[in-house]
Amino acid sequence: MTASTTQHVMLPGSRNPGSTGAPIYHHDVPGYSSNYRKKSGGKNCFRCICCCCCCLLLLIFSLAILTFFLYNMYKPKVPSYNIEDLQVKSFDLQPDSILKTEILVNVKADNPNSHIGFTYGNDSSVDVVYSDTNLCTGKLPYFYQGHENTTLMMIDLVGESELGSGVQEDFAQRQKEGKIPLLVKVKVPLRIVIGNMPLRQFKVFLNCSLVVDNLTPNKKVGVLSSNTTLYFEF
Repeated sequence: MTASTTQHVMLPGSRNPGSTGAPIYHHDVPGYSSNYRKKSGGKNCFRCICCCCCCLLLLIFSLAILTFFLYNMYKPKVPSYNIEDLQVKSFDLQPDSILKTEILVNVKADNPNSHIGFTYGNDSSVDVVYSDTNLCTGKLPYFYQGHENTTLMMIDLVGESELGSGVQEDFAQRQKEGKIPLLVKVKVPLRIVIGNMPLRQFKVFLNCSLVVDNLTPNKKVGVLSSNTTLYFEF
């Protein structure tokens, strides 16, 4: 009787149970829960927001300090503007109720600042209005006004407008009384210049309410009263 033999096959990577080699250890890798990741992400987001807020506060504080320093160093003052004179060159009412007007307006601009200049831009306008009717229009010249400077600007205004019968009657009455109310409206882009450094441009609006004694061509116009309001648009 022939004895049966059993064959043992060693698989790659396996170890014979009788082998004296070093034991193989299995380590379980710890897992991270989704709750932990959410908490960690939330903390990072909060830190980022806090950092941004701190940077913003620091920037605002720095700008406030710079503004305070510049204000105390240069002591800025608002320029003043006045209508000095009106010269009527033409005031001709046509048979078709079209009024042709040409008026020369003298505007005095006074810059009292010792370290600040002003640049007057191109897109300006000057209008003379009577009873909501625009009589004539023009524009300021483009120029730079230096420190502690007074400039007299002579502005030629020309226009054609239609006067209704009611406006004509009202004007004739006021001309007879020698008290004609006019509104001179000035709009000009203005840029502040500190030293040689130009700053941001903004708009200046000047409304000057006048009462004059006549609008007769080539006759001296007397200004009976004047009230000027000034405001800015940034």
